[in-house]
This record gives sequence, C-alpha cells and structure tokens, in this order.
Amino acid sequence: MMSGTMALNVPGLLAMVGFYMLILGTGIYASLRSRREEKNWTGHGLEITLLAGRKINLIVGIFTLTATWVGGGFILGIAEATYNPTLGAVWALMPVPYVLTFFLGGFFFAKPMREKNYMTMMDPFQKKYGNGVATALIFPALIADVLWVARTLVSLGGTMRVILDLPYVYSILISSVVAIVYTLLGGLYSVAYTDVIQLSLILVSLALGGLAYQAFYQRILASSSYTQAQLTCFVSSSFCLVLGIPSILIGAVAASTNWNSTAYGLPTPYERGEAGSVLPIALQYLTPTYVSIIGIGAVAAAVMSSMDSALLSSASLFSSNIYKNMIRKQASDYEMRLVIRISVVVVGLVGTGLCFLDSSVLVFWLVGVDMSFTIMFPQLVCVLFFEVSNSYGATMGLIVGVLMRALSGEPLIGLKPVIPYPGLRLNRENTLTQYFPFRTTIMLMSLLSILLFSWLAVMIFDKKLLSKKWDVYHINSGWESPEDKRARENAVVSKRLMETSC
Repeated sequence: MMSGTMALNVPGLLAMVGFYMLILGTGIYASLRSRREEKNWTGHGLEITLLAGRKINLIVGIFTLTATWVGGGFILGIAEATYNPTLGAVWALMPVPYVLTFFLGGFFFAKPMREKNYMTMMDPFQKKYGNGVATALIFPALIADVLWVARTLVSLGGTMRVILDLPYVYSILISSVVAIVYTLLGGLYSVAYTDVIQLSLILVSLALGGLAYQAFYQRILASSSYTQAQLTCFVSSSFCLVLGIPSILIGAVAASTNWNSTAYGLPTPYERGEAGSVLPIALQYLTPTYVSIIGIGAVAAAVMSSMDSALLSSASLFSSNIYKNMIRKQASDYEMRLVIRISVVVVGLVGTGLCFLDSSVLVFWLVGVDMSFTIMFPQLVCVLFFEVSNSYGATMGLIVGVLMRALSGEPLIGLKPVIPYPGLRLNRENTLTQYFPFRTTIMLMSLLSILLFSWLAVMIFDKKLLSKKWDVYHINSGWESPEDKRARENAVVSKRLMETSC
C-alpha cells in the first residue's frame, strides 16, 4: 500500500465518465452506420460486422491499426520493462519490434491476404489444411487474444487504482462492460471510429507525460485494396515508434527517482511489487494533478482501443472459422450476428476473470506475444509462402512448437525449465532463467518441422511407401518443384499451339 490516505479523485472520475460517454456515443453512431450499410450490402453479411464492408479508408485505417497496437499493455508494459532492474535497458527498445512487424506485414503479408479476400487470418489454413488442423491452430490464436484482453484491463485497473483511488475491481469491471457494449453495437465500424478518438487522446496526453495476431489482419482485410493495406502498415509503424518514447522516458525517470523525497516514500515501487503500475505512480507523484488526470485518459484510451480489437478478433475467429465453416454452414446473417455478440461477451468475461490472477501487464503481454511468435508465426509463413506445406507438417510443427515451449520453462508464470539451454542460470530474483535465444530457436524448429514433415508425407504417399488409405488428411500429394511446374505449364502451352496450328 502507498503511504498516506487518498480520497476519491472526483475531477479525475468525472473526466473518465466523460471519456466513456464519448466512446459509447461513438459506438452508437457506428452501430447506426453499420445498419445502414447492411441494408445496401449485397455481399457476405459477416463482411460488414467483421471487416466494415472492406471500406475502411486510409486515414481511419492508420488510426485504427496504430491504436490497436499502442494499447494499455504497450504503454504500461514498456514503462514497466524500462523501470524493472532485472530486465535491463535493452527492453527500452520494445517499440522497435512493432515497427518491424508493420514493415514485414506490409511488404510480405498484406498482399496475399488482401488479394484473396480472406475473412480472417485462419482462412488460408482452413482452405489448405481442412477444418481439423485449422481448428487446432485456432486455439493458440484465441488464447493470445484472451491474454490481450486481460493485459489491457490490468493496465487500466492499476492506473485507476493509483490516480483515482478507485478500487481495482471496480475499474476492471466498468472498463470491461464499456468495451464489450460498444464492440457489440457496431462491430469493426465501432472499433475503427472509436480508435480515431482514442488515438487522438493518446497523442495529446502522452506528449504531456513525457505479426501473428488476427487483429492485425482484420485491419488489412478491411482495407479497400492491398496497396492501401500496405501503406497503412508503413505509416502506422512510424506512429508506434514515436508513441513508445514517452513510456520509455517515464520508466527511466522512475528508475532514477529518489522515492524517499516524494509523497510516495520508501520502499520503492519495485520493492513493493508495484512495478506494473510504475507509469501511473510516476504520473501521480512526479507530475501536476492535471497531467495525471490527462494521463489516465491516455491509458484508458489505449486500453479501449486494444480491448475492443481483441474482442472482435476472437469473435471473428470463432464465428467465421468454427461456427460458420464447421458447425452451421447454413447459418443466416442474423444468426451469425448473434454468435458474434455472444463470442464478444464470453471472451470479455474470460479476459476479465484473468485480471484477478496476476496484476503484471508485462506477464500477459509477453506470454501472449511469445505464443504468437513461437507457435503461430511459423505456421502462417508456411501456409502463405510454401506450397509444399500440408496438414501433416502443420500438425508436427504445432506439436514441436507447443512441446518445446513448455519444456523451455517460463519464469513469469512459474514454469520451471526442463531443457537446459546454454546460459541457463539464476536471475537476480533467484529464479532459473534461460538467457539463450530459445524462442527464436523454437520458432525455427517449428518452421523446419512443418516443411520437413510436409515433404516427407508427400514423398511417402507419392512413392507408395504407404497406401493411400492411410492418408487420413487426404493431402494433395501431387506436389511438384517449381522447375517441374514450369516444365508442365510449357508443355501444355506447346500442345495448345500445335492444336491451333493444325
């Protein structure tokens, strides 16, 4: 507990009420627009709710993609990582990977995903591997989204508790309800338009204070063209880099502050186990009151912009890839809208529940990103860019990725390592920690496993080492090398020319 007795911060609370009313109003406007669009829409009904009819313009696209990534976990997580003495100054570079994510997404992933008019990130898996394997791969993506919801709410709960002296439980529940309601109202239209308001607040407020997620592809697929999707990625990357600087500065200032000379007193936030709330603590005790109130608005805006994206992302995966494609293929647009709403509520409730298990933004952030990188990223690369990949390889890649990640341990969640990589030693908190780049190693092992076992499956069935009746995935084993493919196409062209000449 912090020194002294704090009373409810009435001006700050009123500012938060005003912010939430603005967000709900925007959600209602987006809902009305979404209904008007539905009346004139001749395509798939899900495209309006999940992808805003693929009509998101460039400006709104940049705002919503940036606001989705610059969330509460981003702002508080970077400050916590920079401040935490056990992590080191290299963690101040955390915004840089976001820039790389957008550039890689824009250069390599935006075009194939948008050109083929996929509805979700999992569509290429379902089309190439079938429903069974795709379903297994959907769960890591869903878990990452639920962790995303949890980390965004934890960041807001800690901030409100410090600055407004509002109980942690109340701030979590209020923010969760608001985000669920306005996401239900207007789908991606609601998310996109409220992101414009939220990011505007973040830009102003932070100035005073100092790739394998479905949500990313949801913005790519909602763009009117793949060129616009690419441009959105490139511009958003620069915003993410700039918006990470204030959190780094605040974390660094907090690390060098003599807390005994402030009203906060000793012990320090880290010694009290409050490193996850170091940004709001710094705003509360090291800045004027009006700055801290604006700061809570910035964090709340960031939380809302990320949480609604995670909610709609999870709803997209379940409704489109599981319910529509597997459970009820004949489901009507009305039924699908109902399924999406139920999915949003369920994911919101599960994510809210996780907030009471751990109060560290960094834990939820790193575990979620870790899962996306080690398990989903190699799968996405193979399904989009390697023709040889098939269900057998994807299954083995998933098993290798999950098993190796579990055996490597994770001190953030108390999972002890079984595999002793080079450099395994105790950290400053007396916890066994892997200092070897094992996550990248696991990602590469998973990727190579997908390609190797895919190729082996093709060879086994092509060479008739096993009967076709054992081909449980019914793969297209007629895979051919690029050279063989060009030779076959040339032969077909030559045959047609001969037939024409005759």
